[in-house]
Amino acid sequence: MENVIIIGTGPAGYTAAIYTARADLSPLILTGSQPGGQLTTTTDVENFPGFPDGIMGPELMQKMQQQAEKFGARVQNSIEVTSVDKNADGSFTVNAKDVFGSNEHVWQTKTVIIASGASARYLGLPGEMDLVKSGAGLTACATCDGAFYRDVPVCVIGGGDSAAEEASFLTKFASKVYLIHRRDELRASKIMATRALANEKIEPVWNSTICEYLLDDNGRIRAVMLENTVDGTKSELELEGVFMAIGHNPNSKFLSEELVDKDESGYLVQIPGKTATKTPGIYAAGDIADTVYRQGITAAGQGCAAALEAEHYIASL
Repeated sequence: MENVIIIGTGPAGYTAAIYTARADLSPLILTGSQPGGQLTTTTDVENFPGFPDGIMGPELMQKMQQQAEKFGARVQNSIEVTSVDKNADGSFTVNAKDVFGSNEHVWQTKTVIIASGASARYLGLPGEMDLVKSGAGLTACATCDGAFYRDVPVCVIGGGDSAAEEASFLTKFASKVYLIHRRDELRASKIMATRALANEKIEPVWNSTICEYLLDDNGRIRAVMLENTVDGTKSELELEGVFMAIGHNPNSKFLSEELVDKDESGYLVQIPGKTATKTPGIYAAGDIADTVYRQGITAAGQGCAAALEAEHYIASL
């Protein structure tokens, strides 16, 4: 019987592992298909405290893992959880399988910390994930990466509040921000849309979507090919950065609603003021429950809180 199983390995999962490991709970971490989470797709991280010169996203996640393992956390790589079931005695059964194989795994545990995060939506065009991983001009986080695009033109894809907010934020750095939307008006709230469209640095590109990324000789984005959603015509738009703002998909499909409450988008619902879910012994931390901030440091804070709550729960048993 495990004390704690942590599902996911971003800042939330690794921080939860550090705290539970230091409490001698010997946590087991299941990494999923993307060890380290979304930060492993980010190049320079400049806004995580303690690194005044910045740090590469994969390196930050590696250091967090090493710190957790130093205190006794155990990591199972490339394990994808398929379901979590509650047992009659209040413990849990975690069912999983190999990401790159057919082996199945079953663990029993007293508590579960869900830190499986959320995945940014992209357009599904060829080579997208390569551009994201290489930091070659495609990202889904203006707060994380906006400062790398000073005095150059960029674009934001989307039409909701997030897209309007990201576009407004990027005007602090970029010389021009194209707000590309597949319709002829934003679906953002009136105040957000008005604020974005009133900014002289933001230029809306209506009834359009990206159909191709155009790269320079170094493999970085130099322009995008736009396709008009009304008449199908195509045109080239020169820019150096593309910011996706078409939403996120929470990685919560493996959890039943008998066990945890979810909102209409699939994000886990926490008990107000806590990381606990409606089922005692199950906690949610990071982007799997955070629809507002979605930052590495806030995820780490929730991972800490979930670990402390799990520790207290185990002590109460």
